This record gives sequence, structure tokens and C-alpha cells, in this order.
Amino acid sequence: MISALQKLDDGTIKLTITIPNAQVKKTWDEVVGELVKSSKLAGFRKGKAPKKLIEEKLDKPEVQEEVLKKLLPSAYLEAIKQHNLKPIINPKIHVQKIAAEADWIFEALTCEAPEIKLNGYKEAIQKITAKSKIIIPGKDLKEREVKFEEIVGALLESVNVKIPKILIDNEVERLLSQLLDDIKKLGLTLDQYLASTERTAQTLRAEYEKKAENDIKLEFALQKIAEEEKITVDEKEIEEAIQKAKTDEEKKHLSANRYLLASIIRQQKTLDFLKNL
Repeated sequence: MISALQKLDDGTIKLTITIPNAQVKKTWDEVVGELVKSSKLAGFRKGKAPKKLIEEKLDKPEVQEEVLKKLLPSAYLEAIKQHNLKPIINPKIHVQKIAAEADWIFEALTCEAPEIKLNGYKEAIQKITAKSKIIIPGKDLKEREVKFEEIVGALLESVNVKIPKILIDNEVERLLSQLLDDIKKLGLTLDQYLASTERTAQTLRAEYEKKAENDIKLEFALQKIAEEEKITVDEKEIEEAIQKAKTDEEKKHLSANRYLLASIIRQQKTLDFLKNL
């Protein structure tokens, strides 16, 4: 297996991976052998028909798909180790070349966690929180509640991070899929929804791309702040959150996803930290 690494300007990583023909042929023969064992042919007992006869009747695209399923994951993992990468998402695979008696070539797009610079985020947020603490003579001594959106806005304006396009695309697809499900539940088509909200497919995607970029930027910023401020979550906090679940089913779900729950609690604690700056 041979792999070439290219890092794009936005942080997306492109791996071009070549699988030698000898390896392809060996795996192809293994797949065919497995299919022969499970195939039936009139006049022969299961798995006893001549390999050549069975192979002639096999669906070549199906065999090819099975070979890819065996080759791609291991080749990708080998390339990741070879280049000492730490990807944070599953790769997008694009097969470039598949031909008989030739090397197979495919492209894998992925990314690592982007580098984030927090800059003077504390000062920017303190300008927001300080406004809530100004005491005006003759007025009630009540602090103005700082809105979550104000803090997030100040944070996003301060931090500097380049989000890989592949991350944004993944999040946009998730958001659009969720929207389509919601629209379907309302008994509407996408065209009807777009017309009712005075949007086009292009403006909707652009809107979601901006939302996705900001959401991802915020997530990485909060992670970085939590690391720098040593904000952690202990087992007691996780267990308390599980016990607050309204149903046994919800409790079971939270218990099975403790790591995700811990991440959510840590994120909330980080937001509370920012609010109290």
C-alpha cells in the first residue's frame, strides 16, 4: 500500500492511497472463494460446484464491492498510521481508479482537530458581562441578565480558527437531514417549505453553512477554554444528570452514553465560567 498526503488550505486532509494489483488479486480470489462456498448451482451440492462455473455466473460489481469493503478500511488505517494522523471524523471515500490487472487507487478526505487561538476572549466577554453590573443611582440594584447569544457572539468574534470544509459539509448534511425529517412530519414537501419561508435551496444551504461553521467554531473554542481553565466533570455530576432523567428509557440512554453526557456537562460548565467572567 502506498499513500500520499496533501493538506489543503482549510485544514482538510487528502490521502491518495494506491493498493497494489497483487493485493487486489489476492483479496479478489478470497472473496470469490467465499462466494463459491455459499453458492448453489443446479446439479451440484452447495459449495461443491466447480469454481470456474460459479465465477462465470457471479455479479462482477457485487464482487468488486465486497473486495472494496475488505481493502479500503485496512488501507485507510495503514495510511493514517503511516502519516501519524489523528482524524476526528470518518473519511469521505472517492474511488479514482479500479481496473482489471491494475493497481486500485482511491482518495480519502478527513481532518484533524483544527488549531484554535483564543486571543483576548476574556476581555471581550468581560465587556459584555460588565454592562450587567453597572449600578445606576436611583434605580433598583438588579443586575441585567446577560444573554447567552451575547457571550457567544463576543467569543466567536475573538477566537481565530479555520474550520475544514469537510467538517462544515458534514454538519450541513446533518442539519438538512433533520430539517427534511421535520418537514415530512408536517406533511410538507421541501418546495412547499422553501416557498413558505421565502428561501431557495441555495440560500437555505448558505444559511446552514454559516450556522454549521459557527456551531463548530464554538464547540472547539469551548473545548480549548475548558482545557486551559481545567474545567472537568466528575462521576458524581454525571450520575446526578442521569438521575434527573424523566423516564427509565432516558436514564438507560444517558447511562449508555456517559462520555457524550460528560461532554455536554463540561460544555455547560464552560459557558457558566464565561458568564461569570
